[in-house]
Formats: sequence, C-alpha cells, structure tokens
Amino acid sequence: MITILETAPLNTIQDLGRPGYRNLGVGSSGVMDPLALKVGNILLGNEPGAACIELQTYPFIIRFETPTSFAVTGIDAPLTLDGVPVLAWSVETAAPGQVLQVGIPKKGARGYVCVSGGIDVPVVLGSRSTQLRGSFGGIEGRFLEAGDELVTQPATGHLSGYGAVPPARILDTGPCEEKTVLLRAIPGTDYARFTEDSRERFWNHPWRITPQSNRVGYRLSGAPLTLHDRVELRSYGIIPGIVQVPPAGEPIVQLADANTAGGYPRIATVIEADLWRLGQARIGTAIRFVECSHEAGVEAEQPISHYLDDLRLMVAHYRASCQSRNGVKSGGKA
Repeated sequence: MITILETAPLNTIQDLGRPGYRNLGVGSSGVMDPLALKVGNILLGNEPGAACIELQTYPFIIRFETPTSFAVTGIDAPLTLDGVPVLAWSVETAAPGQVLQVGIPKKGARGYVCVSGGIDVPVVLGSRSTQLRGSFGGIEGRFLEAGDELVTQPATGHLSGYGAVPPARILDTGPCEEKTVLLRAIPGTDYARFTEDSRERFWNHPWRITPQSNRVGYRLSGAPLTLHDRVELRSYGIIPGIVQVPPAGEPIVQLADANTAGGYPRIATVIEADLWRLGQARIGTAIRFVECSHEAGVEAEQPISHYLDDLRLMVAHYRASCQSRNGVKSGGKA
C-alpha cells in the first residue's frame, strides 16, 4: 500500500496502454516514455506492462505503508527516502512508514515510480492506464490527489543495490546537436502536398515545443508550413508519432493520448524507437526532425531490444546470485 502525501496536477497511473480499441474511438493512453517503464519493471522483476505512477509535475511525495521495492526511472532528479538520498534508475527497498520524495528533475520531463508487483487498480479495456479525456482507468479516470491510497500487487521478494544505466547514455540516434532533440521521422502520406520550401524547412530548421502541449500532442512553433493548394481530407486513423499540420501551418506531433481520427495533412511520422525521447522533452525544448526510411525505422528498434535484453540478463544473474548467497547483496549496473 502507498499513500500519496503531496502531488500536483497531471500525475496519473499508467501502464503500456490499451491498444485495439481505436475503432471504438478509444485511444491507447499509456506512458509517454514506454522505455523508462520497461526498465523499471525489468529491474523489479515485474511483468512488462505492470502499472506505475507517471509524474509530470513536482515535487511528489508518497509514504510506503508496507515493505516495498521501488525504482524511479525516466528522470535525473533529487530523490530521498526519509531524507536520505537514493539513486534514480536503481532498486531500493522501503520499510513501512518511510517517505519517498521526488524533486524537480535536472534532466528529463516525466518520471516513473515503479514498485514491485505494480500498482493495482481496476483493469479497464485491458489496461490500468488513466484515460483523462474519457475519465476512466487509473483512479476514477483522474489525476492523483493527496490522500489517495494505492494498492500494490504482491511482490516476489525485496532486493536492492542494483540498477540500470539510463538509456539516453547508451542509445544513439547518430549526430548530436547541443540542446536540440533529434527525432527520426518518415515522410508522411501528404508529404508531397507541401511546398518544396516547406519540406526543406521541416527537416532543416528546429521547432520548439510550446506551452500548448500535453499528453495528446506537442504543438510546435516555427515558420509556418504551407501546402501547394488548400485541401480538405477525409478523416483517417491517428497513432502516436504522426505529425499533422493544421491550417495555421505549425505542426502537432500526436502522442500517448492521441486522437483516434483526424483530417489535417500528415507531413511525417516520428519512428516508434524515438517516441520515448519526445516524451522526455520539456516545454520550450528545441527539436529537429531527421528524415528516415521505413527500413531504418524498423532497424532502430534493435538497439533498444539489445539494451533491454542485456538488462534482463543482468537482473536475472544478480537475483540468482543473491539467492545463492542467502540474500547477501552486491551492487550492479547494466
């Protein structure tokens, strides 16, 4: 059991989402950074889709009412357990009554408080994720509030003292630009409808994430993009990563709570392997799109898979060695 002591708006219960219901007008929801959740669940020996607390606003303070192993992933932020600093991306075990405080991140935007066994809230349409627009999932389809009590699922033991190297330090997208997030994207269905000058600017000029952004999509500011001719398109299915261009000409990148259908021209789609980077980009961050082929987009999943596989092996080896030494612990990093 966990009790929420302090929280600001926008913090919710999320898992990997609820695919398969877009035909009914229900988006997938789920975490904005699925890689961070997968890392946390691997570290704790959870099922891949075990639910967590997604943090978007800080500080965040909880009290553990039962012995619980936990890991905070996704961010580099000041973390304390009863006032004692603990590391992000690492497993710690809290005793009953201990208090975890998560401060304002130094890096990253969204933190993930993962606990052994996962957060136990009702499953709605195959997922525990909060769907804010539909007001279902999570806890009554709403943000977390002070005083909320979260049930944690049974865990298979309590270990600590090991962690993961953050994926941003290992996974490479190619050439880097200081203070600019590079996102690989595939030209979209309506790419040819845009003028040559607009297509060139889309790839070669940075865009900035505006305050009018949320889990539905990031609105970008920059020189407006224009079409050869005005066009009205039939509505089409939407998935996270699609970059739409409304009449004003400034793109919107659809994200975890993306609409299920829309009709704005599609200039590109951010590849799935880079969506976690976008989910960790803060308001005001500069981003730049890098043109990518479909084949390269598929290949970009391989380094992520290798990273997660290596982490699983490290955790399995660590847990096995602890059991063989009757619970004696040693540190480790993957």
